[in-house]
Amino acid sequence: METVAASYGGGGEKRELQQQNKQAGGCGHHHHFQMPLHYPRYRREDYEGMPEWQLDRLLSEYGLPVAGGSVQQKRAFAMGAFLWDAGDN
Repeated sequence: METVAASYGGGGEKRELQQQNKQAGGCGHHHHFQMPLHYPRYRREDYEGMPEWQLDRLLSEYGLPVAGGSVQQKRAFAMGAFLWDAGDN
């Protein structure tokens, strides 16, 4: 396994993540939830009018699945993931 020092510069971070993923039985792709710096601040109306490409981009930024499903299913998934209280939106 690579050392932490080797992970600085030159793509070491990626190699270390790949190494950890392989040890965990992964295939080298990273499909895990990633919390970006900012949580999305969309309202229900925003999601309902959001085009499919924007939904795909938003979901992929957070490491959530985007492949398959209709645009309505993607909207419902995004609203379920990001809207906390249906009474406030």
